[in-house]
Amino acid sequence: MQISLLQCQSSKDVAANLAFIDLQLKLLTRQEGEPQLVVLPECCLMFGGHEQQQLAIASDDNNSELKHSLAELAYQYQVYMVAGTIPITAEDGRVYSRSYLFDDTGDTLGSYDKLHLFDVEVADNTKSYRESDTFCPGERITVVNTPFGNIGLAICYDIRFPELFRALRLAGADFIALPSAFTKVTGEAHWQTLIQARAIETQCYFLAADQWGQHNQGSRETWGQSMIVDPWGRVVAERKTGLGWVQSTIELTELKKIRQQIPVVLHNRFAAPDLIKN
Repeated sequence: MQISLLQCQSSKDVAANLAFIDLQLKLLTRQEGEPQLVVLPECCLMFGGHEQQQLAIASDDNNSELKHSLAELAYQYQVYMVAGTIPITAEDGRVYSRSYLFDDTGDTLGSYDKLHLFDVEVADNTKSYRESDTFCPGERITVVNTPFGNIGLAICYDIRFPELFRALRLAGADFIALPSAFTKVTGEAHWQTLIQARAIETQCYFLAADQWGQHNQGSRETWGQSMIVDPWGRVVAERKTGLGWVQSTIELTELKKIRQQIPVVLHNRFAAPDLIKN
């Protein structure tokens, strides 16, 4: 299977962001006969303004034009797609940060709502992040079966919570896709370390697609370094800066070998993690 992560520099202009993704899919290098999995970053269609701007473009699952547009691209270019994140209305007036997995006909195979919300202080221009003012946390984990392996879904700040990733492994994940918009400050300090640690712990391939650079005249700055990491913790492919694709062809043979040689799931003496409902 060929895996392609798209590193973006998304803005507040939905149409421009969608056009960029469309163009990059048109330019995507493909190996004939290989199924293609594309992973887009968090907030791929709207990023860099106040979080409440997400409310203006949100709608419910059935009527989301953003969802429809990304599904149409998956169909048009015949790719399986982890479609970054888009805002989907929640019952309490906020929105879910939802990631969809589409097949190559544009059908929805599964979705995931970000569990851990980024309410933190960072030493950058934004300083205080309060995702919970706008976003509603999810209540479930997601692992989706595909013809080329089981794909677990997580989003950005989730990477700091290893219990989620152990739960995804126990639910059968072979790959874990991580659409992200890591800040430059936290990314420089922790991004690669966290991804490699989670890959080693879970013995899964990690597919981490990140935003990069300055957004909307420098109001936000993200780290980049989109990367594919194997179950041994090796960086298979990465793009540290700039826009475009990170690609690799992957077989599950290596994953099966590592799990057989070091059967951590069988050796673990701790109870399986249990998701706390809000």
